[in-house]
Amino acid sequence: MTIASDLLQQHVQTLVHDNAQWQTLIADDILWELAYAPSLGHPARLSGREEAVHHATWFVGAVDNFRFFELKVYAFVDPEGAVAEVKGEGLIKATGRIYRQDYVLFMSAAGGKIAFLREYFDPVRAASSPPSRRMWRTTRSSSEPS
Repeated sequence: MTIASDLLQQHVQTLVHDNAQWQTLIADDILWELAYAPSLGHPARLSGREEAVHHATWFVGAVDNFRFFELKVYAFVDPEGAVAEVKGEGLIKATGRIYRQDYVLFMSAAGGKIAFLREYFDPVRAASSPPSRRMWRTTRSSSEPS
């Protein structure tokens, strides 16, 4: 395992479930590109620790029970580069919709930290996911059939 593949695996394991630990993995001058995020009104690029932490904190607060699974990490010949494919799912708090996503992440390390991330995902999935049964059950009236 290379430094980059190890950091990329740790990124996926800690971003949501141990955000404080995740913050120790990123460089102060991290550049995180989110190529398709502007279609949801989010920035395409996060520059520096403050912007990256703000975005990660927002995501953790916006989605319940989010989990990554089926992680596949591919190390580059350069030990400071790696790419990963991973699936994720969780409940979007504001809409009660289940969010399912396939991600591709490119990462570069420098000085033992995550210096660069480029994340590809389909942001339309968040808007087009059907309402969750849990949300539907808690919002329907008692006069509606079960």
